[in-house]
Amino acid sequence: MSDLVLTTFDWVPAPPRGFVRDIRVRWALEEAGLPYRVESVPFGERNAAHLAHQPFGQVPWLTDGDLSLFESGAILLHLGEQYTALMPGDPHARGAALEWLFAALNSVEMASLPWAILKFSGGAEDGPAWKTLDDFLTLRLQRMEPVLTDRDWLAGPFSVADILMVDVLRLVDRFDGLATYPACRDYVARATARPAFTKAHADQMAHFAAAD
Repeated sequence: MSDLVLTTFDWVPAPPRGFVRDIRVRWALEEAGLPYRVESVPFGERNAAHLAHQPFGQVPWLTDGDLSLFESGAILLHLGEQYTALMPGDPHARGAALEWLFAALNSVEMASLPWAILKFSGGAEDGPAWKTLDDFLTLRLQRMEPVLTDRDWLAGPFSVADILMVDVLRLVDRFDGLATYPACRDYVARATARPAFTKAHADQMAHFAAAD
């Protein structure tokens, strides 16, 4: 097994702590029981070495031996392809995990992220722009609610698809956006009660707090 190194920022302001996307990778590594270490790059300066690994100046990226991967979805797919704790082996369940992994990124997060950014920024929640964002997210949540009503996890067993979907939905839940979607809310609660998430979250919070 290659040496796994997760790189994230050395510090971030308080509001995004617990939601920086290295938590997705931390969570997956904890679920799979994989040893890894965490390295940091400066939050305030995105230098050439940073951009060589992550061309948008974001985090995280994962180094697996001589392979460096950025984008949380790509990292989780890479890990899922190697470890059955993260991706089911049955072809049908595996296919479901793959489609829901991409659905989390392409269908749900594309609606939730603009909505959450406006919430984070304290923008005005009125007018046509807000209504468009809110309606877009509402439609996605209305589609997710019946999916999550009769299943614990998206693809049968817990998988990287759940890590991604839960992380997308818990940002909405932070602003009470799941209040009228009990199945979505219970899904997030069920997943975030898992010991691997609890440790990943605590480790991220401690990592950023140590730099204060």
